[in-house]
Amino acid sequence: VQLVESGGGLVQAGGSLRLSCAASGGTFSSYVMAWFRQAPGKERTFVARIIWSGATPNYADSVKGRFTIYRDNAENTVYLQMNSLKPEDTAVYYCAADPLGVGASYVYWGQGTQVTVSS
Repeated sequence: VQLVESGGGLVQAGGSLRLSCAASGGTFSSYVMAWFRQAPGKERTFVARIIWSGATPNYADSVKGRFTIYRDNAENTVYLQMNSLKPEDTAVYYCAADPLGVGASYVYWGQGTQVTVSS
C-alpha cells in the first residue's frame, strides 16, 4: 500500500488548507484512515481518524471544530480540511492506514507534507 500526501504549504494564521492522501495498492475502502502530525522537536501526535464508512470521525482536542476529516472511497483518497489555522498547527502532516480496521494498527504511512502557519 502506498500513501501519497499533498496540499501542504505556507498559510497565514486564520487561513485554510486542504490536505489530500491518495492510496494505492490495497483495499482502501476497508481501512481506517488517520492523520498525524509532527512539529519540530516533538513527537508525532494524532490529529484525526475516520472509519471505512466515514461515520463518527474522531479528532484531537486541539483541532476539534477547526479540522474536518473525510474520505472518498471511489477515489481512494482521504482529506483533511483545516480551517482557522494557528501557528501551533505548524508541522509535517502524515497520512496513515490501518488495514485491520480497528483504528490502532497504522502500518502504512505516507511521506508527509509540510504545513507552516505564520503569525
